[in-house]
Amino acid sequence: MTDTTDMTDLPLFQPPQPRRSDPTPAAEDPPSEPSQALAGDTDTAAPDAVAHDAASRSTVRPLDAPRDGLVPVIDRIQPLLAWCEAAATAPEEPVAVDAERASSYRYSSRAYLVQLRTEAAGTALIDPLAFTIPDTLRQLLAEREWVLHAAGQDLPSLAEIGLRPGSLFDTELAARLLGMERVGLSAVVEDTVGLRLAKEHSAADWSKRPLPESWLLYAALDVEVLVEVRDVLAARLQEAGKDRWAREEFEHERTREQGPTRSSSWRGLHGIGALRSPKQLAAAQQMWARRDEIASAEDLSPHRVIKDRDLVSAAKEAVRGRDAFDRALPVKLRRKDMWWQAARSGLEMPAAHLPSRSEPSYPPPHKLWSKKHPEAWERYQTVRAAMNERAEELTVPAENLLQPSLLRHWVWEHEQAGGTTAVETELQELGARPWQAELSAPVIIAAMSQVTTSP
Repeated sequence: MTDTTDMTDLPLFQPPQPRRSDPTPAAEDPPSEPSQALAGDTDTAAPDAVAHDAASRSTVRPLDAPRDGLVPVIDRIQPLLAWCEAAATAPEEPVAVDAERASSYRYSSRAYLVQLRTEAAGTALIDPLAFTIPDTLRQLLAEREWVLHAAGQDLPSLAEIGLRPGSLFDTELAARLLGMERVGLSAVVEDTVGLRLAKEHSAADWSKRPLPESWLLYAALDVEVLVEVRDVLAARLQEAGKDRWAREEFEHERTREQGPTRSSSWRGLHGIGALRSPKQLAAAQQMWARRDEIASAEDLSPHRVIKDRDLVSAAKEAVRGRDAFDRALPVKLRRKDMWWQAARSGLEMPAAHLPSRSEPSYPPPHKLWSKKHPEAWERYQTVRAAMNERAEELTVPAENLLQPSLLRHWVWEHEQAGGTTAVETELQELGARPWQAELSAPVIIAAMSQVTTSP
């Protein structure tokens, strides 16, 4: 469902606020000047964030310790309430937010550590396993702007424990809209504030207790300068005339329905294209269902029960019998009888219930268009090329200007384009944000006219 919030009523990004301390040496700090660029006056002297940006790019230094030292993990309610009280003294401050999961180790997508930082309260490293998150924190965060990197990765696990943002600033998405070549957290921190983050523990098992100090240091540094990064990116967005784009994208990310954090279908198995017959597919389907049942019950990442490649390999050989099936499984895999029973239940499935190689979809997979739907393929190729060219002009990735699946959906349903207002409305009904529809509609209309008039 399309969000119809009128983004013109939302305030511009707040200008960078003075920070109580700066992680960079004072001798290299630019002089402080009043910031007006985010208020709409881009002809005045550069704001502090932009000046800091220029200075920081000249020297990249490692960020290897929090400015206030490593704080202890909060595993009791009282220290958390004290942090909330300190944060409440500056209600206008954004909150840097991050969460650590253990998706490579655990089935669930829950947060095993939550990192928060404001200038007034400092950093909080919260163990959400230790207690139920209090309403005091939920309410405080519900009234604040959150600053996250790749928010879509963390919002579901944070919502699971009752934490939802009042508004959002996604530093990864901002970097994409600005056309930055590298948008990982380390790269964006380096580009904006001239500091280098280590990423040694990004794939660690955060369900482990107690958490090693080196991991906690890594977690604290992830939010250490996130608000400063936000200030630089907000100034750049304003200067590039892309601040409205960002507001609409952030609001969409904040309010959209979050999908499952891992594949909910056996068709997502890596390497499944190697299975050609319906019986092989049925064997894989039933083995996947058994694996998912075990992984869920034992809270294990599915690949720790049996890897995709081993499951697919065994399903492929299952049609040749038990011996071939067993040889395809890892030697050390236990309970081979159980896996054979799962595969055999697929092999013995009635023909009418056997899965097809592909599920019906709308529109049909675009990879088939060139042979089966050449007219739609011609329209798509022409419109896509025009959209890619426009994206380059705007210095924004084509997939951020308009999602490819959305563009394909529109092309499939339209042999001709209507007027600008009609196309904008159609794109928004498919899920495009207003800024995307406004920029894309004229490009699509012009490209479609070329298809219509070509001999």
